[in-house]
Amino acid sequence: MDIDKALRISAAGMAAQSTRLRVVAENLANRDSTGESPGADPYRRRTVSFADRLDRETGTRAVAVSRIAGAPGAFPRHYDRSHPAADAAGYVKTPNVDSLIEVMDMREAQRTYSANLSVLETTRGMLTRAIEALR
Repeated sequence: MDIDKALRISAAGMAAQSTRLRVVAENLANRDSTGESPGADPYRRRTVSFADRLDRETGTRAVAVSRIAGAPGAFPRHYDRSHPAADAAGYVKTPNVDSLIEVMDMREAQRTYSANLSVLETTRGMLTRAIEALR
């Protein structure tokens, strides 16, 4: 395999996982964000979808973010009549963000990022040794 292609594939993987980490951080930051008016919807959890992309210039296939979308599902509700976002019955919709799931996603993205970084460093080391051998 061409070293340039290996570097591009690893860099694409790192970019995709970086986006995933950013979305997870956004979800965790908004896990307590309720609506601002009575009965309004709170923050909706966002998820990242990946797809493989063909780089026609180099002929490599690499991962890319295809879509960032809101996660479907109903919002949990809790009773708090004094909350400004409470509906007529006194219930407040809360975000559909589960901290445990977000931490698991973050951990998986971190490991994948690290694996791509390791490949990148190994490839760079091979390139450096090849250049030194040619001197």
